[in-house]
Amino acid sequence: MAKQFVVKLTANFEQNLADIERFLTEVDAPQAYDGLLDELLDTLIPNLERFPGMGRPFMNRPVGSVEATNALAALRVKLEALMGQSDGLREYVMDHYLVLYALIDGNIYLLSIKHHRQLSFDFDAHWGP
Repeated sequence: MAKQFVVKLTANFEQNLADIERFLTEVDAPQAYDGLLDELLDTLIPNLERFPGMGRPFMNRPVGSVEATNALAALRVKLEALMGQSDGLREYVMDHYLVLYALIDGNIYLLSIKHHRQLSFDFDAHWGP
């Protein structure tokens, strides 16, 4: 039987969840937060444990500017120093959210969760400048 990966939540991921809960409570939609938690616990986490590479490689995203090209190059260097590779950073598309995760030493670290309408992930918050 293949090794099952362990999914771990980072502090940033937990903060993202708290922000989502706060927002959905303020707009009187706490049931949407419950649905998100159900999807994470019943679908995403079990699937990642069995199929850790199911998300698309983050570094394969098309880039449309010199600034983005430079930022991705700098991120690639940081990832290779941290993980020994840069293709371990992946994103998984849920119904309304995008999850960023990293495969490191047999573990899956959930790094960030954002609504599709949010623009980007904050890499500096994860690894510093």
